[in-house]
Amino acid sequence: MPKNDPQTSSPMDFDSIRRLIDTLIEKQVEEFELEQGDLRIRIRRGAGPAGPTVAAGSGPAAPAPAVPAPAPATPATPAAAPEEGWVYVRSPIVGTFYAAPAPDAPEFVQEGDRVQPGQVLCIVEAMKLMNEIEAEVAGIIVRRLVKAGQPVEYGQPLFAIRP
Repeated sequence: MPKNDPQTSSPMDFDSIRRLIDTLIEKQVEEFELEQGDLRIRIRRGAGPAGPTVAAGSGPAAPAPAVPAPAPATPATPAAAPEEGWVYVRSPIVGTFYAAPAPDAPEFVQEGDRVQPGQVLCIVEAMKLMNEIEAEVAGIIVRRLVKAGQPVEYGQPLFAIRP
């Protein structure tokens, strides 16, 4: 078979999927579906009364479970209100937040820690893939906005950093 045959090529990696989602949002695409080998991605925005959905599944015959699209991020408490100049590290994917690399390991970072660009802050697990979330700016962690083991949505703030 040809080398670039979609049925034999490897599935999309996390960064490719994230770039695809960002492009679809930027271009205001309402509905998109992609099948590549065993990978199936379907994204639908503005889906009527049920609200937007993002669905993913594996295999052409497997039904894609619907996952509610993220609601706009709102502070959970007055203490989580946005502060001027803070940079928010947001989840690039729907998944489960982990503050440490293993249950018995120390957390990657804690409030008050100084971080550098590229430093791992946490892991978001999605579909059994562990995605390391890194700091994009140098600064001090002023607030962790989610708890270990908590489900997170695409775009949800995870940390606040004061540059």
